[in-house]
Amino acid sequence: MDLSIYDTMKALEEEARRCTSCVLSESRSQVVFSSGRLDAELIVVGEAPGASEDRDGTPFVGRSGVLLRRLILEVLGLDSGQYYVTNVVKCRPEGNRKPLAVEIGTCSHFLERQLEILKGGVILAVGEVAARTLTQQKISVGSMRGSVYTHGDKKVIVTYHPAYALRGGRAIEDSMRVDLGFVGGLLSER
Repeated sequence: MDLSIYDTMKALEEEARRCTSCVLSESRSQVVFSSGRLDAELIVVGEAPGASEDRDGTPFVGRSGVLLRRLILEVLGLDSGQYYVTNVVKCRPEGNRKPLAVEIGTCSHFLERQLEILKGGVILAVGEVAARTLTQQKISVGSMRGSVYTHGDKKVIVTYHPAYALRGGRAIEDSMRVDLGFVGGLLSER
């Protein structure tokens, strides 16, 4: 791996850890920046850390993350060390609520910079906040599924948030598998 990519990302992470630009910084335990490989082809983007992530400092480690990681392993054959994971917002909104537009706007420059640094070419946008942020579409996740969007030089596939699958059951999980199949197709083209 190119050490300059590592150093650049580390500096960006330190900048995020010092950030106090919005109210989320007042209640966070820590900034949840990312996990995984900087040279991965697949980049997974969620909305914001939950309680487990805020406690652990790693994105997607709660029940939703366990489901997402299992599905990625089953469908793509990738374990969690083989892709990059981050969120649109780096601090936990109180009560696990969706991030507000002002919080997304304040924090999204960190995501944009991450995506500029990362060389991977396929983004899996997980849930409404990530999907809308990355595609600039204002339609439902269900309406965005099945299409390939672009964000800079990267291709974006939209899927449901695994928390929705935990509430919605097998049909939502199966839909996520289909979306991951599209991701697999794009990865095989690279």
